[in-house]
Amino acid sequence: MKNIFLRILKLILKKLAKAVVRRYQPGIVAVTGSVGKTSTKEAIRAVLSKERKIRASSGNFNNEIGVPLTILGDWQEIKKPAFLFWFKVVIASLFRILIPRKFSSLKYPEILVLEYAADRPGDMKYLLGIAQPQITVVTAIGEIPVHVEFYSGPEALVREKAKLVEQLPTVGFAILNADDPLVLEMKNQTRSQVMTFGFGDAAQVKITGFENVSNGEPTGIVFKLGYGGSFVPVKINGVFGKGQAYAAVAAACVGLIFGMNLVKIAEALVLNFQPPSRRMNLVSGVKGTFIIDDSYNASPLSAKAALDTLRDLKAKRKIAVLGDMLEIGKHSLEAHEEIGKFAAGFVDLLVTIGPRAKFIAEAASKAGLAKENISSFLIAEEAKKAVEFKIKKGDLILIKGSRAIGLDKVVEEIKQV
Repeated sequence: MKNIFLRILKLILKKLAKAVVRRYQPGIVAVTGSVGKTSTKEAIRAVLSKERKIRASSGNFNNEIGVPLTILGDWQEIKKPAFLFWFKVVIASLFRILIPRKFSSLKYPEILVLEYAADRPGDMKYLLGIAQPQITVVTAIGEIPVHVEFYSGPEALVREKAKLVEQLPTVGFAILNADDPLVLEMKNQTRSQVMTFGFGDAAQVKITGFENVSNGEPTGIVFKLGYGGSFVPVKINGVFGKGQAYAAVAAACVGLIFGMNLVKIAEALVLNFQPPSRRMNLVSGVKGTFIIDDSYNASPLSAKAALDTLRDLKAKRKIAVLGDMLEIGKHSLEAHEEIGKFAAGFVDLLVTIGPRAKFIAEAASKAGLAKENISSFLIAEEAKKAVEFKIKKGDLILIKGSRAIGLDKVVEEIKQV
């Protein structure tokens, strides 16, 4: 019965969302990739909202329910009771579609910023059947992307995401990460204009002078945005890692397309960009410690990036609390072992949580990290008290793992209240 209701609901939402797009014809900016979608969406929101009326998807609204829901209204969450919530959505949507605009006080956004997920084959085709963007941003994919276990291989997942670039009109824009070869290759799969971003020389809009700032204690990131020979500084407090800089520079590309200059873009980022929670956020910990909370999700690419940040920051001791990286299929053993080898090179303590994360611990031990500095647990509930016991004043603690492992419980246990 539940499945029948869900199928009917999806059909209704799709038809309503298509009708709203057809009537109001908003500009649509789509964001896809295996990592960094939500941070990039929030950065684009920060930049464009300075000068335009926009709506961006809330939280993780990036699938066959979330995308049409964002199109239909500024819904922040699906509330209970569910039947009453969906009834309100349908009635409000019909009102928006049927009532003449001159009689409606509800002005529709000029621009929609939507996340497009591709968790399973066919997802992108379904979402494109609802709304086709004029601008597509592809963040990063990596060699072993998350959700790859549901595809025949990484190449099939890349092809699925590339559909969002292939459908762009000639007057549209594909905004591509020049530092990711799989993403950059998509420039050959579109008839649209292409703009690239990144740290490397191939990027048109560049990040330079990037630094994780730690003046006695960690504070945030600084970097410069560069385009057309001009460079402007940006500082974002309370977050770490190159991922947030990638989000900012991708948003800068969108801002440039809409006629903004770098100075206005940088101002908007500094004033308005609030990176989403549990994504490389700085949190004050108990006992005078500092936490990098990256507990929302994990893939091999994002785990390596998070560890890069932990390595580069100064601290009395560096502790990595790492959970399973899920939905990577046959690549799981190799990916977890690679993370363990890398972490062994600089962490003082390693705590792993989950059955797959045990491979991180084993690889770290083989790579030379002393066994007394490694602890493994099956679930977060078992680990959280042990982590609290181990930490000391001045420690910097990275907490990273797939959402289903529940590492947010560890964060909640050791954060300063």
